[in-house]
Amino acid sequence: MAFDNELLDEENFAAMFAESEKKQETSRIVEGEIVEIQEDENRALVGVGDKLEGIINLDEIRNEDGTLKFACGDKIKVMQMGYYNERPKISYTKVLEQEKTIEFIEANKDDFEELIIEGIITKKNRGGYVVEADDVSFFMPRSLAAFKETDEVVGRKIKAQVVKIDPAENSIVVSRRKLFNEERKKKKEIIDQLMAEDVVVEGTIKKITSYGMFVDVGGVDGLVHYNEISYKGPVNPSKLYKDGDVVTVKAISYDKDKRHLSLSIKAVISDPWAEVESELDEGDTITVTVSNIEAYGVFVDLGNDIEGFLHISEISWNKNVKNPNDYLTVGEEIDVEVIEINSKTHKLRVSLKRLLPKPFDEFIKNYNEGDIVTGTITSLTDFGAFVRISGVEGLLHNQDISWDKNTKAKETLTSGDEIEVKIAKINSEDQKISLNRKTLLESPIDKFATANKVNSIVSGTIRDIKDFGVFVSLEDGVDALIRDEDLEPLVKGELEAGQTIEAAIANIDTKRDRIRLSVKKLDYLKNQEMLEEINDTESHSLGDLIKDKFQ
Repeated sequence: MAFDNELLDEENFAAMFAESEKKQETSRIVEGEIVEIQEDENRALVGVGDKLEGIINLDEIRNEDGTLKFACGDKIKVMQMGYYNERPKISYTKVLEQEKTIEFIEANKDDFEELIIEGIITKKNRGGYVVEADDVSFFMPRSLAAFKETDEVVGRKIKAQVVKIDPAENSIVVSRRKLFNEERKKKKEIIDQLMAEDVVVEGTIKKITSYGMFVDVGGVDGLVHYNEISYKGPVNPSKLYKDGDVVTVKAISYDKDKRHLSLSIKAVISDPWAEVESELDEGDTITVTVSNIEAYGVFVDLGNDIEGFLHISEISWNKNVKNPNDYLTVGEEIDVEVIEINSKTHKLRVSLKRLLPKPFDEFIKNYNEGDIVTGTITSLTDFGAFVRISGVEGLLHNQDISWDKNTKAKETLTSGDEIEVKIAKINSEDQKISLNRKTLLESPIDKFATANKVNSIVSGTIRDIKDFGVFVSLEDGVDALIRDEDLEPLVKGELEAGQTIEAAIANIDTKRDRIRLSVKKLDYLKNQEMLEEINDTESHSLGDLIKDKFQ
């Protein structure tokens, strides 16, 4: 029988098998007689004719309980396999193995073309390999082994197909390559049928991985990728199936180069998205079941093998939602609004918060600009603090925390603390609320105004020099401005920060928290004071007084 250009008739398989057994041409089964049992040496001497005695290890003729099967004088069949130091080399177990082989040959010699054996490679020689399976010896020529020269194969478990049985030589030839070719041929026929007829078949799950499932369909393994399990999108197959489950699949593609067959479960069932497209519109309210909760949002089940996604930002009007588990639980039924349907990508987004009252709308019903309220500090930033009042947040800017312009929220406030503030502005269009705290505190300028009047003379320290004037720090953290035109008779270029300066109060504006000083006015007031003193003094002449003043 010839197959796959392997030229079986040109191979002398019997000779190869004989070589693998080392001097198989001299091996023969003979009847011997046990002439001596040497327990201390764990051996028995067996006469095999011609006054020759061979040696058998007693372990070969022991029962399972350790007792000997034979005694001195018993006849015993042994296999003679040549000679060792001029003494016949014999074996009792080889006879049993040979008998197994003979039984196999007799049982299968007339019908072996579909016979496949599974055994262990026990030997390797120049001609090929000896395979042992159920105490039967098989020979596999190198040309039929489908191994590389560098492969380490002794001790390896393989499957092979019986390709020749020779009762005369007691030899059985097997081929691993033939089995591969037959399996490949069968797989091709199955794959061609699956792809050509677009049939729906049942398969058995062989292995589940993180990326999908390998399914056996009639002897061919195909991959059901996790995207092809459900219309919900990627799913974890181990949560739905287990090894050995039977599933209905359809072949969707085959990569001839990689020999990869792709299968689909969802291709067998009708596409529920067709129903979604015809029955749902954006803005509709639907009832769904929470199926899975992740840190970034919640997956909800519509009940027809479709999942929608509820992003964390769509759970509540509260912008500080950290964990969806604080708001929802798996299995809970909720009403949501459909906000996006994408039939091409099979994505559906929903919102829970859009069915809830807007906190800002409730806020403007209950509060007005100018109201003094108590809120909770939710977060601190470089520019101020956010304060929650009745479910909405307002901004308390750094400059509105205190009359001290150097006050920073991060340095003076603590997240979570309650704080009393005034609603300074409500921007309904942008839904923003501005808060103020310093207006609830006594203004340093108001305090200053109670103790000082316009034209009062004060002393302060130059804090900063600008192009338009000089800022002066007065008592209790109050700042005042001396404009350039009010610096006379002082020379601006001669002034420097930290220098003490005296001036008269030109203006106190408590509404705008501003104080203006004037050195020029101070000089005028001093001159006026000097004239009043001159007029009130009768004992001195005007000239003398003026002379004294300027000396």
